[in-house]
Order: sequence, then C-alpha cells, then structure tokens
Amino acid sequence: MNKLFKILSFYCFSLIKKEALLDLREKFLIYGDNDLSGLIILAEEGINATICGKENIVDKFHKEIRKYFQTNDLNEKISFSSTSIFKKLKIKIKPEIVTMGVQNINPENKSGIYVDSGHWNNLINDQETIVIDTRNHYEVSLGSFKNSINPNLNNFREFPDWLNKNINKFIKNKKKVSIAMFCTGGIRCEKATALLLKKGYENVYHLKGGILKYLEEIPSDKNLYNGECYVFDERVALDNHLNKGSYSICHACGMPLSEEDKKNIFYVEGIQCHLCIEKFTDADRARFAERQKQIEDQSENVNTNANT
Repeated sequence: MNKLFKILSFYCFSLIKKEALLDLREKFLIYGDNDLSGLIILAEEGINATICGKENIVDKFHKEIRKYFQTNDLNEKISFSSTSIFKKLKIKIKPEIVTMGVQNINPENKSGIYVDSGHWNNLINDQETIVIDTRNHYEVSLGSFKNSINPNLNNFREFPDWLNKNINKFIKNKKKVSIAMFCTGGIRCEKATALLLKKGYENVYHLKGGILKYLEEIPSDKNLYNGECYVFDERVALDNHLNKGSYSICHACGMPLSEEDKKNIFYVEGIQCHLCIEKFTDADRARFAERQKQIEDQSENVNTNANT
C-alpha cells in the first residue's frame, strides 16, 4: 500500500514574542485550507507540533517553519502513512508548549546534555546511570527501555512533585550518578533536564529525538526498547519499525487497548473497556452507544456506496 501522507513532528524551545503568537497562528491556519492536518502548540517558549498531509504541502510548511526559526534545532522526525493521522488542523496558544507548571524553567538557555541514538545504549547500560521515563503511565505500559524508572505519572505536570518526593531514593550523590531521561519525541525529557539542573543535579542527559528517533536509527539487533511506542494521533502506537502497532483506543476513556484487552468481558466497542467500567454513568454509556451506532451506520453507508 502506498504511503501517501507525510508526517512531520518537531519542537523548538525558542522565544516567541507574545504579540507574534496570534500572527503565527493565523499564518499557519491557512495551511489547513490546503489539506494540512495536525496539532500545533505555540507559546512564548517555542513551538511543538505534529502535522500530516501530502508531501508537497508538508514540505512547504516545513520550509516556512525553518525560515522562521532559522538555525534553531527543530528536532524534526519524519515518517509516512497510507492514511491521514489527523482529521483537521488545530493550532493552540498555551502558556507552555509542554505543560510542567514550574516557573522560570527555560530549556533554551540551559538543559541537559543531548545523547544521540548511537551513544544511548552505552549510557543506559552504565551501572552509574539511572534511567527515568518521563512519559505518562499508560504510555509506559505499552513499552519502555529496560531497567528504566517509571514515575507512574498521569500527566507531565506531576513530574516535578514526583521528582521532589522520590529522586533521592535513587540518587545518593548528585555529582557522581548520571541521570538519563527519555520520552516519545524529546520535548518532555528536555524540559525535565532543565528542572534537574536548576535543582543542582549534574551529569544530566536526555535522548535526542526521543524514542521515535532511536527506533528510526538503531537496528533491531541493537534495540534496547521493549514493546511499542504510544503516539498522540490516530495510529495510537508504533512498533520498532515505526509502523502502526497493535493497539487501538477506547473511544470512551481514550486509553490504549491491546488485542487481549478487547477480549475482556467488559469491553464493548465504542462504549467501555475494563479500564473505565466504573468511570461513567449509564447515561454516559447510552450516549456513547448512540455515537457508536452513528459511526457504524456511516461506515455501512460508505461500504454500500462503494459497492454500487
């Protein structure tokens, strides 16, 4: 099957003047009229985005972004898909491009040491290195690097509190131990390193480009990542070859589900799964059921028309 859609993920910590944010939003929204889809988050601290579209329009947008940020590292990751992974283009202006909720953290000025994929294995295999997964608990449940610490976060905003309460359990000597952190694309672990440096820790590292860049560059026989990698789009998760993985989404609670999860007696497509059976009321489930019926009716109509 031809992979007709190009996917570009990127982020950059680089000061954007407050008065320029709205202008950028309006400029970028125009691309939505040209069938570019995705999510772009703008803040005074920079940009965080994943976009999808035909290769020519993605390349045109990429060129404009590169022109705006000039020589800054955009941490780009490129992949392809046979279908669009987003329904439309959304552009949001927020206080942070990745929400930590801590004042005066500026990765543009000071963050940890980048480690590329080729040197990552040596770092995390060192007994003097502790490895921290900065992603949410449901992302970690799909896969992670061996022997990494799972903070069991519901969201990244909880990371500073976890750090304050738990880091000293793993680190006795701030200057001796190396701290290596990683996430999906690199943005969360980069901001986490800036927080650690502010707290006085040394020898702080983060995986450049995150798990996705690592899977792109490291051959299977040297790959230390176990499982699939959760992504925040309609693909849900990617395997070690960056192809769509085996997980799908519960359309009630939004949690990733394996094929085994969907065999659970509590799973009803579009209505509930074993993870959210107690989270919703009967009225909620009735609403979800009606939505699912509409989806199935639309799908049936499309198939009927296609066979006419």
